[in-house]
Amino acid sequence: MAAEIVNPRTASGQENGKGNQDQEGGAEPLDSFDPAFALHRGGKMAVQATVPVRDKDDLSLAYTPGVAKVCSAIAEQPDLVHDYTWKSSVVAVVTDGTAVLGLGDIGPQASLPVMEGKAILFKQFGGVDAVPIALDCTDADEIVETVVRLAPSFGGVNLEDISAPRCFEIERKLQERLDIPVFHDDQHGTAVVTLAALRNAARLSGRALGELRAVISGAGAAGVAIAKMLVEAGIGDVAVADRKGIVSRDRDDLTPVKRELAEFTNKAGLSGSLESALRGADVFIGVSGGTVPEPAVASMAEGAFVFAMANPNPEVHPEVAHKYAAVVATGRSDFPNQINNVLAFPGIFAGALQVRASRITEGMKLAAAEALAAVVGDDLAADYVIPSPFDERVAPAVTAAVAAAARAEGVARR
Repeated sequence: MAAEIVNPRTASGQENGKGNQDQEGGAEPLDSFDPAFALHRGGKMAVQATVPVRDKDDLSLAYTPGVAKVCSAIAEQPDLVHDYTWKSSVVAVVTDGTAVLGLGDIGPQASLPVMEGKAILFKQFGGVDAVPIALDCTDADEIVETVVRLAPSFGGVNLEDISAPRCFEIERKLQERLDIPVFHDDQHGTAVVTLAALRNAARLSGRALGELRAVISGAGAAGVAIAKMLVEAGIGDVAVADRKGIVSRDRDDLTPVKRELAEFTNKAGLSGSLESALRGADVFIGVSGGTVPEPAVASMAEGAFVFAMANPNPEVHPEVAHKYAAVVATGRSDFPNQINNVLAFPGIFAGALQVRASRITEGMKLAAAEALAAVVGDDLAADYVIPSPFDERVAPAVTAAVAAAARAEGVARR
């Protein structure tokens, strides 16, 4: 019989993990043989000292009285904080738990395993320390005020799993008030990796981005950011669809974000359903979930690209997509061409922190996408338009490109 481990929400710290009663009068049984629970038990990260504290001399330097000299120096010259604390090498991973992975609004405590995971990916793939911060508030202004007050401890802020449309407002207000990089990864990380994969798919087919017409399913954080980046990169045309159809100027039910989106997308003036927009389209990009009917995929242009990135169920199953598309990508690791944010955010922050950038610009994101695409090089193939997250060339390439772009755009401070 499987052993019983205790739900951490109701644990009382007893070593045997039993006897923890919830309000219903019983412990919640979890399968201790499930490797996910085994790996997460006790959390996935910890604080580790970078200096020894072996004796009283070490203690007097690491803490009082030696620390007072450093504090006084920083008080006199605030910029020294970057040299004598961890500030320039650490990122706050901030969420309110309202849009977690495919789980939705599960709250701040339940979001912590994901935020811990994000933090260890920062370290593993970019050499950047990160601290999970799950906030027990959902009001946009409260989140902004809280992060502004926390900001002196950090060199950057990664916003994570905050639902749209609040995520747009929160990011914009934080960027206006802080002089450190603020980056909503659900938007921009997804867009960077998508653009990199699309650049390589176009190169494989001998076409330029300007020759392609794309259709995006989903007008949330990722869909809006991808549309903006594709337009910035020179896509021929891109239309975005939400639950009610194509986002277009003639609709009177658009949010302010979608009204802005309608101004710079859909040059062809399409209206109606996603399926109708796919007729003759060169690219499908899915960031919404749901299922696209096979006849709609079949109606796309010859040599089309299908990036169906919903997890765990892609909008178009790869088996179906391969019948009609020249290049197929998903968000899953068990199929080729995984569009995975971990290819972008560690290197983007590493590059920004390296030069002490005041913000992350569009140019820095475009540079990250170009560098990521270039890693594939001459190995380009239909099942290899984007590198693996475990390719050791990825983070250094993205870091260097972002740092160089920051200097070129005048936002680097060292």
